[in-house]
Amino acid sequence: MKPKLEVCKVSYSYHTSEGETPALSHISFTVPTGEFLAIVGPSGCGKSTLLSLLCGLIKPEDGSILLDGLPLDRHNGIGHAGIGYMLQKDHLFEWRSIYGNVALGLEIQKKLDPATRRDLSEMLQAYGLGGFEQSHPSELSGGMRQRAALIRTLALKPDLLLLDEPFSALDYQTRLSVCDDISSIIRNAQKTAILITHDLSEAISVADRILVLSPRPGRIKAVLPVTFPAEYESPLKRRNAKEFSEYFNQVWGMLQNEKI
Repeated sequence: MKPKLEVCKVSYSYHTSEGETPALSHISFTVPTGEFLAIVGPSGCGKSTLLSLLCGLIKPEDGSILLDGLPLDRHNGIGHAGIGYMLQKDHLFEWRSIYGNVALGLEIQKKLDPATRRDLSEMLQAYGLGGFEQSHPSELSGGMRQRAALIRTLALKPDLLLLDEPFSALDYQTRLSVCDDISSIIRNAQKTAILITHDLSEAISVADRILVLSPRPGRIKAVLPVTFPAEYESPLKRRNAKEFSEYFNQVWGMLQNEKI
């Protein structure tokens, strides 16, 4: 069975009039279908650049990226329904209702029909936004807005979700709750997901594996499998497991003396 995603010896540099700045160097990893992978590393190590490569916004200078065994450019990159991208900010439009916001991608792709409308209504109910369909973003809490952003992403039925620090704008208590909710939603939907985060606790609480990058140019320093007993299935519960601090110390040790 082919992995959902294959990254093979990918390198990328930024070029300006002042010269070349290597961002990533010979990155290789695979992501099996249904896995939740977290990527951590020091600031400036190329984490966001890697997500931009994975969604097709930029192309590798060397190496290749395969989605379901096909080169990424064969899938038309970020516009392809196989890839969903959730950003740091929710980017909801204030002049549209919550329903109008979550339906936006379907409208753009001309897929808003009775079946997809029904799916949207079911997701709004299931994810705690039932009754807020005609509200506007400013009337919702930060956590509710992030749930709306996730529904907008999931409405296009992507197989691979790219999450670029989607909880970083929230206060700590809300962040814990929304991370727990959204990771549970993604797992229940059996989606393959890649999370970029500076928060080591967050990475350990959600991931099946953690990929640790070196300082720029980013290289893979380590890949750490993460497993917890069955009774610690949610991110909040994982934080209370004895294994949690052990994983934290392992990852922290890998990043010791590196500013994250």
